Amino acid sequence: MPLPPSDLPRLPPRPATASKRDFGRAVVIGGSTGMAGAPALSAMAALRSGAGLVELVVPDTVVAIAAGFDPCVMTRGLQAAADGRFAVGAVAGLRESMLRADAVAVGPGIGRSDEVREVVIALWREIPAPAVFDADALWALSTCSTLAEHAGPRLLTPHAGEMLRLLGRNPAGAEATDRGFLEAHARRMADEIRGTILLKGSATLVADGLRAARNTTGNPGMATAGTGDVLTGVAAALLAQGLPAFEAARLAAWVHGRAGDAAAAEFGQVSMTARDLLDRLHVAFRDVAG
Repeated sequence: MPLPPSDLPRLPPRPATASKRDFGRAVVIGGSTGMAGAPALSAMAALRSGAGLVELVVPDTVVAIAAGFDPCVMTRGLQAAADGRFAVGAVAGLRESMLRADAVAVGPGIGRSDEVREVVIALWREIPAPAVFDADALWALSTCSTLAEHAGPRLLTPHAGEMLRLLGRNPAGAEATDRGFLEAHARRMADEIRGTILLKGSATLVADGLRAARNTTGNPGMATAGTGDVLTGVAAALLAQGLPAFEAARLAAWVHGRAGDAAAAEFGQVSMTARDLLDRLHVAFRDVAG
């Protein structure tokens, strides 16, 4: 396996006197009826990526399911609508959680509805901590008139279709295979919204308007349900530990791809799953630690 690039951001060594509160509290917001596993994957990935505390906030209809994935994750259920997704009334509770957070992840399994849209846009504008937005949170943001108004550092992690939707274009349009088009617009959008965009795909691009970098790890076996949720959790943990958004995105992309390569080496690209990738994050972090 190739060595990490010499300029790849790293986490600092942990002091012998460290406690869990030294490594940040990551809050994962997502989930809906039938989609409790997505935010759970993100939360477990955040733990595997060094966050000291991880809180998983889901609609109260799925909180019991979400709590069963990992006893190390704290869980909280908030008001759900009749469809099993977050109700607008959940925003007050979400504000309480995000004020305690060192980083927030929004979107895994959150679903699509008018109420979810209102919740996501409120979080985008109000979260003071660094926050990563993924999955259906990106759908909600695509309906927002402007993304330049937000209270803290922002990282978006779209795939090609999600990037097109953010641009107001058909997510299944011909541009979905035009990598040059997508990357040019990702760079431009990152500058316009004063944020960082991690454009997923082969040779993942990370851009923040001033800088851009490509990732070299990963393989086609990672094109399977849940791997994006793992990436979201890795990024949230790195943000919670104090890395700036661009640096966190770069390291998250490399670690995520390296774990995927380790999973593919053991199971093959056809048979690997997101859980296999999650369980091999330690391989990547060991490589980065040298």
